[in-house]
Amino acid sequence: MLLARIVATLLLLGIGVSLIQWMLTGQSHYRVRAWNIFRISVVTAFVILALFALERILAPA
Repeated sequence: MLLARIVATLLLLGIGVSLIQWMLTGQSHYRVRAWNIFRISVVTAFVILALFALERILAPA
């Protein structure tokens, strides 16, 4: 669980920094980078949730 929080924090920090760089410089590749990080974070969240669900299914009763 700690690892999931660390990954989420780093992903949010990356998105925020990229958006701030885009606002300060006006270069669109920072916006594209923020969008790509967001997509990666959504996929990462689904993977973590799937692992939690799998753990619940496979755990002995």
